[in-house]
Formats: sequence, structure tokens, C-alpha cells
Amino acid sequence: MSETQTKAKAGAAIIPVTPFQQNCTLLWCEATRKAVVVDPGGDVPEILAAIEKTKVDVGAIWLTHGHIDHVGGAADLRDALKVEVIGPHRDDQFLLDNVVNSGRSFGIDGVRDVTPDRWLDDGDSVSIGELNFQILHCPGHSPGSVVFFNDAMRFAFVGDVLFAGSVGRTDLPGGSHATLIQSITQKLLPLGDDVGFICGHGPGSSFGQERRTNPFLTGEA
Repeated sequence: MSETQTKAKAGAAIIPVTPFQQNCTLLWCEATRKAVVVDPGGDVPEILAAIEKTKVDVGAIWLTHGHIDHVGGAADLRDALKVEVIGPHRDDQFLLDNVVNSGRSFGIDGVRDVTPDRWLDDGDSVSIGELNFQILHCPGHSPGSVVFFNDAMRFAFVGDVLFAGSVGRTDLPGGSHATLIQSITQKLLPLGDDVGFICGHGPGSSFGQERRTNPFLTGEA
């Protein structure tokens, strides 16, 4: 688990979970110690241990999209914490309704299908403590992928839409490379080069760094 702070307004602990090494993130408001868990892909005991260690009060679970490596632990974590699951966009319902079947195809047991308490649409907002995040619907990796963007901190959770040096895979059901690139270039990059992000796997980056060097965005891929 690694911890970072963003301009002292927020704290974040990244908990890589499952063999997919998915960046489950515990995010909290420093002023209130209210927190959310973003994309609990599995290893729920490790997530609960991180919550206990940071002494924060988790009020919700946020999902960027419906793939098993991001939602495999969501139902169990919701039961453990007695909180709501928020997101992604409703276009990923077919994925959330088939988490168990998806698990079988990967040889993963112990996962459960999950229905969010609230779906998210483009232009919606969610908050935790004093932190407010705008929702951007960014299909392509999956039809219902969403990005959580905090303008005040110039920071975003992008799920598997964009990576450091790469972009999300588009060969899964509902994926479209052209749609994904459109989401990145029309929704994310215009937010500004200074926006930093945590992605679903691997190290984070900034929109400016990716605009300048990501081969999928420079046309070199």
C-alpha cells in the first residue's frame, strides 16, 4: 500500500489487488476524514486492513467500470461497510450482471454480481467530505466507463481509459478503439495538461505527459 497526498486536501492509498494488480484506491478528505474506495477488484480483507490503518470513515464505493478486475470485491465490501456502490454508467450493466460468469472464465471464485445503488451520467457529480468530483462518461474500453475529475486539485481517476504510455484494451465486449481515443481526446485532454491521474493498473501520469508522449495519442502506435 502506498500513500500520497494532493495539496493537503486529500489523501490516497493505492492497494494493488488480485493477480491483475489493479489499483484499488482508498481516497479521503483530509479535513473530514471521510473516504471512498475506488474500484475494489478483490482481496477485500486487504482493503479493510488499509481502511483500518488509515483510520478513515468510508462512505461509499465508486466504480469506474464493470470489468471483474475492478468490481470483483464490490459486493462483499458493500456488505462489510454497509455503504452504497456508486457508478459506473448504466451501459456497463451487462458486465456487472455477469461478474460470476466472468470470474469462471478467468478461474476466479468467490466473486459476486453487483448492482450499483446509483448509476452515473456524464455531467453528474459526486462528493466525499469537502471533495467534489465531476463525472465524465468515457466509453471505449467498456461502454459505461466513467472518469472522476476534481477540478480544484487538478486530479482524476481514469480507470482503464488511459494509462502511462498506453490506453485501455478494446478487444472485450462493448470495446471500441476509435471510441476510446475519442473519449480521451475530446473529454480528458481538454481538461488541461496539468491534470494528474491514477489509472487502473501501473503508475499514474498527467494528461500533458500522455498527450506529448503516449504513442496511442501521438499517432505512433
